[in-house]
Amino acid sequence: MHRRRLTLALLLLTIAALALPGSPTRAAGPTRAECLASPTAPGCMAGLPTVEYQMLLDEMLLHPEPDVRPLAVNQKEINRFAFRKIVGGAATIYNRPNGEPIGAIDEGFNYVTVNRIEGDWVEINDGEWMPSSQLAHARPSTFAGVYLDGELAYPMAWVLVPTHPSPVPGVAGDTSRPKIERYTRVNIFATAEVNGWEWYLIGPDAWIQQTMVARVVLVERPPRVKGRWFAVDLYEQVLVAYEDDTPVFATLISSGLPQWPTREGTFTVWARQVNGHMSGAEGQADFYSLENVPYVMYFDQAISLHGTYWHDGFGYRHSHGCVNMSITDAHWAFDWSLDGGYDAPFVHVFSSGQYR
Repeated sequence: MHRRRLTLALLLLTIAALALPGSPTRAAGPTRAECLASPTAPGCMAGLPTVEYQMLLDEMLLHPEPDVRPLAVNQKEINRFAFRKIVGGAATIYNRPNGEPIGAIDEGFNYVTVNRIEGDWVEINDGEWMPSSQLAHARPSTFAGVYLDGELAYPMAWVLVPTHPSPVPGVAGDTSRPKIERYTRVNIFATAEVNGWEWYLIGPDAWIQQTMVARVVLVERPPRVKGRWFAVDLYEQVLVAYEDDTPVFATLISSGLPQWPTREGTFTVWARQVNGHMSGAEGQADFYSLENVPYVMYFDQAISLHGTYWHDGFGYRHSHGCVNMSITDAHWAFDWSLDGGYDAPFVHVFSSGQYR
C-alpha cells in the first residue's frame, strides 16, 4: 500500500509539473489531450503522455487484477431444484402419466420444477404431470460476486462482452491479442473520453469502452440507513452490500427493462421467502410463470431482490422490475442480512449514469 501511494504521489507531482506555465518539462512533453488526438506522437504511449503511462505501467504490473476474494459458487443451492422451461406454446397439465387433463399453462415465459420422472412424463407438482417433450432443461448461472475485504487499489469492473482490448482509446480492438472473456474482473487505471464515451485503461496497452463493462461505483450511506444494507446501481447493473459505511461485497445484477423499470429510492425489505412462485402479465404476450424463485426479499411492493435460474444475463437489464441475482449471490445476500440481525434491511436504488 505504501509503494502504491508513493507511486501515485509521484505521478500527481509529474502531472502538476506538466501543467505549470513556462515549465521546461511542460514544453518538452505533450498533454493528455494531445496524446489522445495523436496517440503515436513523440512523447505519447497508448494514448497517454509517456511519463504518465510509464508510472501507471508499474501499477498495472503490480495489480494485474482486482484484489478481491470471490464468493464460492454454491452448487448445493444451484442443484436444489431441477428446473425445466416449457417449450412449444401453451401446456396441458395431466393428473398422471397418460392421464386426464386437469389444467393448463398459457403460452409465455414459463418454468417449472421437477418432482420426479416416470418414463416420458415429468411430475411438476404433486399430482400434476407434463410430457417431457414439452420441457427443456434449464441450467442456472454459476456466476458469483466478490468480497471486498479492504480498500480497492483501483476501481474494478466486470467485462460484459468478450472483446479484444484496444491499444489506444477509441480504436478497434487488436484481434492479434486474446479476447477478454465475459465476467473477467479488471482494474481501471485511467479514463479517457472519446466521442462522448469513456474508455478505460485496464492493462498494458489495453483499453476498453465503458459499454463493455460494469463498474463498481461506491456511494455514501443514505440518511436513516444503518447496519447491513444493499445499494443497487441501475446504470452499472451492480449491487454492493454495505455494513454501515463499509462496502463488503459486490456483484452483477439485472434490473427492470425500460417498459418495467425498477424505481429509484430508499426502501426497506418488508417480506422474505426462501422459495416463491412469481407470475404476471396474464393474458398478454409477455406472460410469465416461474416456480420456486429462490431467496426473495421484497422491498418495493411486489418488487424484490431474488435468485434467478432462467438467465445468465447479469450486467444487463432483464426483468419485469425485480432485481435479479444469481442463485449463489441471492442465497448469500439473504443469509448475510439475517446473520447481521437485519431481517428488514434497507435497499437503496440509484443510477450513477443515464442510459443512452
